[in-house]
Amino acid sequence: MSDTDAPVAQIREVSIAEEPRAIGVLLLAFSADPGMRWLYPDASRFLENFPAFAKAFGGGAFAQGTAHCAGQHAGVALWLPPGVRPDTEAIEQLVRRSVAERTVAEMRKLLERIEPYHPREPHWYLPLIGVDPSHQREGHGSALIDYALGRIDKDRRSAYLETPLRNVPLYERHGFEALGTVQVGSSPTMVPMVRSART
Repeated sequence: MSDTDAPVAQIREVSIAEEPRAIGVLLLAFSADPGMRWLYPDASRFLENFPAFAKAFGGGAFAQGTAHCAGQHAGVALWLPPGVRPDTEAIEQLVRRSVAERTVAEMRKLLERIEPYHPREPHWYLPLIGVDPSHQREGHGSALIDYALGRIDKDRRSAYLETPLRNVPLYERHGFEALGTVQVGSSPTMVPMVRSART
């Protein structure tokens, strides 16, 4: 079924009570993600550690009311509004105890090279978005992006994300522009992208 053939579920806010279910959708969605599987190439370590990583990276969206899902959790997006950032201390502690030492060193260098691309003005940040593999290619990812961009455009703010190279065309279709490419050691190539504020 193509993106245009499938009925797209209604997008809505995810309640705090639904957080475990939403994290479960992201767990499935990221099971083949180049960045996450670079950190956790062993399946059991990925399954064990991804929920904590997701909560530290994008979990602030639940309290802010900026976590969204497609219908009955076909897909989930965690957006962080201006002034809300990932819990870098929690991420650092988790990575230090659960990721191979060599990969931790490369990850730090990767993040150092990505940091200059982050917008300096207040902006929306998309740390995590994913669709349950059983519902992929049905348009849910695009619907989740469009839903958030509607609010972001009303706020007249820019939006920013980092993504593996393979996802760049999706975000380009929604007005994001690649700022460069970043790759360190054995890491996948990551692309920081920004969508300028609409006025």
